[in-house]
Amino acid sequence: MKPLLALKIDVDTWRGTREGVPRLMALLKKYNAGATFLFSLGPDHTGRAIKRVFRPGFLNKVSRTSVVEHYGIRTLLYGTLLPGPDIGRREVALLRSVRDAGFEVGIHCWDHIRWQDYVADKDAQWTQNEMQLAAERFVEIFGEPAKTHGAAGWQMNEAAYAFEAELGLIYASDGRGTHPFQPVSTEGKLIGVPQLPSTLPTLDELIGLDGWTEANVHEHLLMLTESKINTPHVYTLHAELEGQRLADTFEKLLLGWQNQGYQLVSCKAAFESLDMKQLPRHQVLMGEIAGRSGVLALQGGAEK
Repeated sequence: MKPLLALKIDVDTWRGTREGVPRLMALLKKYNAGATFLFSLGPDHTGRAIKRVFRPGFLNKVSRTSVVEHYGIRTLLYGTLLPGPDIGRREVALLRSVRDAGFEVGIHCWDHIRWQDYVADKDAQWTQNEMQLAAERFVEIFGEPAKTHGAAGWQMNEAAYAFEAELGLIYASDGRGTHPFQPVSTEGKLIGVPQLPSTLPTLDELIGLDGWTEANVHEHLLMLTESKINTPHVYTLHAELEGQRLADTFEKLLLGWQNQGYQLVSCKAAFESLDMKQLPRHQVLMGEIAGRSGVLALQGGAEK
């Protein structure tokens, strides 16, 4: 059996939905690749990210990637000088077309900026309200509850993990790590649903570091996947990056991974390949990774 590499597509903005998603669907079909599209289902308030300028490491990251080219000037004004368009209401037909084309669909968030910037320090009520808004909108669009969730910016709190089970999700991909696991609380209690963490760095984390550019960054990622692992890899891409300016880079990755012998699948297919009886238990910690500002959810040590 071929090793599996799951493609997880975060769709953060209205522009990414309208322009990036159709281009990614065409690329995936060209290579007969599966994928999981995770949608931002409420207002696009990307412009409110301007306050991140005060976050350590943020300016360094922005200087390495062309934010304006990737996101567009209008997008960078949504929620400040321009009202934030409601993505889920405006793009019902497009979102349904992704499902109808055979791709897995799930929840990324309600309001991407609101979740990414605040959830880590919010209480259970705030967290559940944000998740419930997204869950209800998902049902409005697709006619059935979502089965998976991938947190915006890999930002979570313990209440968010717990509420995923209450929403009826079967698995989630909310953080970064090395292999699938069942999250446990700081007291060692099982919480939430099984996690398929992203195992590989993203393009925006690599470009501009150690000589990696848009032209050659795929070589580094392919080097990381040369040696096969016993569990599926999960690669997170973005509709605003690989679905637009970095589409050629993504195509090189698709071809390279297929040449390495990988079967490119949805996160659901990767999840279904696992033996749940052998799933290890891990805490989730907040920590830093190279190339990204701030802290995010990381797979912690295994429960003894």
